[in-house]
Amino acid sequence: MKARRTRGRRLRHALIALLVLALTLAGAAVVAYRLTGIPEPHPETAMQSTVFVDARGDYLGRRGPVDRQEVALARVPRHVQEAVIAAENRSFRTDTGISPTAILRAAWSTASGGGRQGGSTITQQYVKNALLSPQQSLSRKAREALISIKLDRTRSKNEILEGYLNTVYFGRGAAGIQAAARNYFGVDASALSVSQGAALAAVINIPSYYEKAGSDAAVTAKLTRRWEWVLDAMADSGAITPAQRAAARLPAFRFYPAGATDGQRQYLIDAASAEAADRLGITQDELAGGGYTIRTTFDLAAQDAAAEPVADKAGAKGISLHTAIVALVPGDGAVRVLYGGADYARQPFNDALAGAVEAGTAMEPFTRAGLGAPLAALAKRAAPTPLSLSAAYATAAAGGTYAEPYTVQRITRDGRTLYTARPHTRTAMDPSSAQLVTKLLYSAGGRWGVFTGGAGTRTLWQTMYDAKLSTTVALFAQHPAHGGHPARIAQLPSTASAVAANVVAGVMNRLDPVAPRPVQGPKLTSGG
Repeated sequence: MKARRTRGRRLRHALIALLVLALTLAGAAVVAYRLTGIPEPHPETAMQSTVFVDARGDYLGRRGPVDRQEVALARVPRHVQEAVIAAENRSFRTDTGISPTAILRAAWSTASGGGRQGGSTITQQYVKNALLSPQQSLSRKAREALISIKLDRTRSKNEILEGYLNTVYFGRGAAGIQAAARNYFGVDASALSVSQGAALAAVINIPSYYEKAGSDAAVTAKLTRRWEWVLDAMADSGAITPAQRAAARLPAFRFYPAGATDGQRQYLIDAASAEAADRLGITQDELAGGGYTIRTTFDLAAQDAAAEPVADKAGAKGISLHTAIVALVPGDGAVRVLYGGADYARQPFNDALAGAVEAGTAMEPFTRAGLGAPLAALAKRAAPTPLSLSAAYATAAAGGTYAEPYTVQRITRDGRTLYTARPHTRTAMDPSSAQLVTKLLYSAGGRWGVFTGGAGTRTLWQTMYDAKLSTTVALFAQHPAHGGHPARIAQLPSTASAVAANVVAGVMNRLDPVAPRPVQGPKLTSGG
């Protein structure tokens, strides 16, 4: 009897102790919850890159410390949002911001020395990625849970999802859905299809592995299985219709890593970056990290058309053939093509913008023309830049109206337009002089309107224009620097004339298809 009373007392004491412990823990949790604040996003997740696109909106490249651009949730298609929810946290719309089972599993794994455990909610992932350090510990996991609960109670689900989509890593260097859409598919996030959205949602699971999709068969096969799993979940939840599920096809991925053409495009980005920073009155570093979208005046298809005939014409052995190409819109100044070199990595100097190329007879059409500023000063220069000489010919094409060349069409950020280009024009040539130059061009090139000039066999210039477009190409050759000796002028190879003619034809036919094809340029002579 006494033993039973003793056991009863002990059981009551144990229950009281457990109750006190539970109340203490609950009280501590309440205090901890009230004392826990929602931290600001750490600096790395606040950084954005600036994206450059061509005149039609095709992706050109980016500048910035991280490849990330914020995008409002309203600009992310609903099917993309639902794909991410299906892949990462199917109870997101209804949960409290945490998954208790996932927390216990992760805590046990950490305490027992096991591997990292997944299963966190979208809210927890956002807190971990954007608000806390990546350190793995029980205390950090507990803080993550408290912040997630508080975040879920103080922010809407849409705010949390927007923050998550703008910070989650997708591989290929892309942080956030906007950068991922461009890096994987070359489109804006707002243009992602059902299949593309499901593919990006599938990538989140192992981004460093899946980033090779499209260029690695094994990776592509594994991602395909996960992509189908995401689509099935979307169909089961009603996020997409059975017809949409049946019509889904694995999308084509941009090749990764990027091809060699990206190196050539750095010339374009350099020029547009300098101009955009000047227009906004900020430094280029501030521009790079500011999350701007720069719509340039360039036409990437025409740029590639200009580069193609140059690519395989490196010149004779031991000679480096330099080619500069500029295509301008007469009377406006928009630069459609700016080819400054074959490989930015080997030669960051832009021959089209800053190269001084001996003009020789290329200036002859202007010798009898009445020139005003800035062409009057140009006529006195023995070695103009290809951009400045192209602008002179574009002035004649516009009947004497000089338009200052520009490369930036529009600058936006967060959906707001900060700058829109307006042509800066002035009269630099009287109409009769402009007509005289045009007559000379057409008589020199037959009815095709091509003029070829140069300085003996050292340089070659070729220009073709009409009222819509003016294209100029300049070529010169060098013996590269070697053994402490600087680079020196070399004679142009016999293929230079053909290269120039093909370049001008390619650009004009791409940008102004109604213009007639130019005739073959004349052979080089030894005359000066």
